[in-house]
Amino acid sequence: MTFSCPLCSSSATEPFHADKRRQYYRCQECALVFVHPDSLPDIQREKQEYDLHNNSMDDLGYRRFLSKVSEPLCGLIKPGAQGLDFGCGPGPLLAKMLQEKGYQCAAYDPIYAAEQTPLQQKYDFITCTEAVEHFHTPHKEWDLFSSLLHVDGLLAVMTKRVIDRSRFANWHYINDPTHVSFYSEHTFTWLQNRFAMKLEYLADDVVIMRKKIEI
Repeated sequence: MTFSCPLCSSSATEPFHADKRRQYYRCQECALVFVHPDSLPDIQREKQEYDLHNNSMDDLGYRRFLSKVSEPLCGLIKPGAQGLDFGCGPGPLLAKMLQEKGYQCAAYDPIYAAEQTPLQQKYDFITCTEAVEHFHTPHKEWDLFSSLLHVDGLLAVMTKRVIDRSRFANWHYINDPTHVSFYSEHTFTWLQNRFAMKLEYLADDVVIMRKKIEI
């Protein structure tokens, strides 16, 4: 049995991998790899897992990790740019780092900072670090990203990418039960075409996408 892709809604999906815990499928259209719908954790299970993460606002190692996004982004955005850190988690450190650089940056997280006001305006940039792999219905979040960005706005995404089936089978990234959607370069190419964005790979886990037109 196969299931429609949660990103592009294609029914052309195929079994990709299975382990003792979950089954994974790959979309033949956008190449998203996703878990069997029965394996999607509920919000209580998600929060329980997130609360285990030690992402302190004072953690210098975590700052260095997030600088993989903040440093190149700051080289591309104009002074006074307004942004949104989407999926900030319990400690909005990236938003704070960008504020320290002189940018305005709001924070949103569906569990820890669920106030909807930040989703009611447009932005010059959006950051989404280690969050897209948690999306159960990624078509909704990607539609939202597109709607929240000004034309010429930047979307900075951090997520590790699928390389091939054999490496996926032994990939530590799939051990987290809240990781349910996995992206490859093919997937990002599909996204740039779908949302009229220009794509640039900055690292093996960081991409920058610039919105070219309203769609």
